[in-house]
Amino acid sequence: MLVCNGSDRDCDSIPRESGLTSTGSSLTRTLGQPSQESRQMTGVFGRPGALSRIPQDWHAINWRHVYRHVRRLQARIVKATRQGRWGKVRALQHLLTHSFSAKALAVRRVTENAGKRTPGVDHRIWDTPASKMAALHTLKRRGYTPLPLRRVYLQKRHGKRRPLGIPAMRDRAMQALYLLALDPIAETLGDPNSYGFRKGRSPADAIEQCYKVLRLKTSAQWILEADIQACFDRISHPWLLQHIPMDTMVLRKWLTTGFMEHGILYPTEAGTPQGGVASPALANLALNGLEFALKAAFPKPRRGPAPLVNLCRYADDVRRS
Repeated sequence: MLVCNGSDRDCDSIPRESGLTSTGSSLTRTLGQPSQESRQMTGVFGRPGALSRIPQDWHAINWRHVYRHVRRLQARIVKATRQGRWGKVRALQHLLTHSFSAKALAVRRVTENAGKRTPGVDHRIWDTPASKMAALHTLKRRGYTPLPLRRVYLQKRHGKRRPLGIPAMRDRAMQALYLLALDPIAETLGDPNSYGFRKGRSPADAIEQCYKVLRLKTSAQWILEADIQACFDRISHPWLLQHIPMDTMVLRKWLTTGFMEHGILYPTEAGTPQGGVASPALANLALNGLEFALKAAFPKPRRGPAPLVNLCRYADDVRRS
């Protein structure tokens, strides 16, 4: 449980029977009376005693309360990230990833998207309310060991094939669960003109940004287009483990789980699997900083009408003018 401080107005109180409210304090309270220091947030719907009201049926889940609870915790993660309070960020992430609400949303995401009938190496899918509810209770950090990815290939133009790694349903749900706690940080720290795999952004936004920086007579006359070759496949595992603000143990297991092809297990020593739920966010976090580095190298002139260099990025595709 995360103990909330006095500035956390959205916390609910849980009575704790104790005498002195703090060491060296002369203030006491009666048994059963909550104090400001003992206020904690529950991991279900944010109300005391909610553990006893956990729905036992998938259709009985109150999705309005679920979304509200998750959004509230995500908003607090954003606030703590902006303040640089990384200890509180980690505590809030722990609270979110262990909550009933976040687990329910994770299961809902992987069972209602386009790949809901695509199994992993275990050939299992969750296609009934009973299986979804049972799966929800398996999303636990303790003892978690992901299965190898199932390797498939996506046909591209010019005869090339793109390898995809399909995780098992449980591993997809675990990625969706931890992504709920990672996305607020990724969105807060993301480059201003990064548009790929981000909520509320699309290729149309990237096109509009390119138009804005190129439409003036004083705009840059040259455009550099770049595509990072095999970006997802070459991201350094040590870098990810050192810089990605999430549970390191879980991340390490995702990165090193390997993949199965024709019955043979192959290890993964670099990159994030294309096909994983959390892979786009990991790639965006790895590429963040390009725009700020360019602005530092080519600062806007004091009397100039526009910056010398503009960057617009969609995932690993870059347009620089």
